Amino acid sequence: MSQLRATKSGLFVGAALCIILFLYLRDPAPEDPEEEPTYPEAVECGFYPDELCSALFEGKGAAPYIAKFCKNPHRSEILTHLYTPGNCSMISQGLRFITRPLSAEEGNFSLAYILTIQRELIMFVRLLRAIYAPQNVYCIHVDEKASKKFKTAVQTLANCFENIFISSKVASAGFTRLQADIYCMKDLVRSKFQWNYVINLCGQDFPIKTNKEIIHYLRSKWNGKNITPGAIQPPASPRANSNQSHSKFTPESNIYISPNRRFKEAPPHNLPIYFGSAHYALTRKFVEFVLTDVRAKDLLQWSRGIHSPEQHYWVTLNRVKDAPGATPNAGWEGDVRAIKWKHEEGKAHDGCKGRYIQDICVYGPGDLPWIIRSPSLFADKFESSPDPLVVTCLERRHRLKVLRQAEGLTDPHWHFQHDTHFNLQLNH
Repeated sequence: MSQLRATKSGLFVGAALCIILFLYLRDPAPEDPEEEPTYPEAVECGFYPDELCSALFEGKGAAPYIAKFCKNPHRSEILTHLYTPGNCSMISQGLRFITRPLSAEEGNFSLAYILTIQRELIMFVRLLRAIYAPQNVYCIHVDEKASKKFKTAVQTLANCFENIFISSKVASAGFTRLQADIYCMKDLVRSKFQWNYVINLCGQDFPIKTNKEIIHYLRSKWNGKNITPGAIQPPASPRANSNQSHSKFTPESNIYISPNRRFKEAPPHNLPIYFGSAHYALTRKFVEFVLTDVRAKDLLQWSRGIHSPEQHYWVTLNRVKDAPGATPNAGWEGDVRAIKWKHEEGKAHDGCKGRYIQDICVYGPGDLPWIIRSPSLFADKFESSPDPLVVTCLERRHRLKVLRQAEGLTDPHWHFQHDTHFNLQLNH
């Protein structure tokens, strides 16, 4: 697989990207005010020394370190490099994308990613460069509600990489998450790239494990099986409300209660309906099954009339016994996402140190010790504002771990500033 290609009009593309991003971040459109992150002045540093991030990972207060090291705030290194005109090669180096497989094992086991994004350009770049490897392939679905400047910036960045592309179709409102994944799966199967598993992410996710660790987990524990945590739909419950738009889990049993009190029509082919996580890791053969099997197609059509269809579609099809890589008897196994649910506070976690939004924790700096101890592959949710320190420290820890696991020499531009001096609890 070609690792990285500069477009013929590389200089023009690079300059266009930087200009677009500069205008996008400097002067956001009035209809998209949320796209301009506002950072607390105290943590707007160019880089974070090891003392600061290490203190957070150890559960110590960060205030003394912020006061000591963050006296001269300036724009992050991401924006610094995006402002500098250049070609695709300069952009990839400036954004510190890893452009060679870091081991033979990784080079021979490719992953596909589906990224569904809408806003927060900086968060998207951080997520993409954290999971990027030249042997992998990435389909990006940009929400139709995203601003034109955001869409153009993402497209221009994707144009610099052969293995990154924008979804050929955009999902319509009301069916977005599930249909977006289907569109990207069609593009991934039709592409020239070979891959073993596909994993779906949104713009507020971030990896906890490295690419090598993700591969080890998939090969050693699942070995050709799909990961779709979930359970059979329980009997009708007074807790279930047909007007609810968000899923609920019972605190007593952690069993998912669908927001659909009852279905308007019986499921096709007498399929027993399961409910669970919208996050998955699926084999290529299973994806091909989803796109071609009549039961999968009929279930997709049937799903248009219910709430949160992505929370039943994958887990239901993965319980079909003759589906490739199916796990008919699986329950909630599968460490795909680390999420702090509000109702699990005091049981599964020690509370949200950031803030809850729709009963899910948007992590704060105090959540970092819990995150790095998690066995999950990814964590959700993060925002680049108002706590950029959370993602910054996690990203630096992740990159250092990636480079320490590399076999052979690494390029200097893959290292973040001063990260060779970090000691960020990499034993977890």
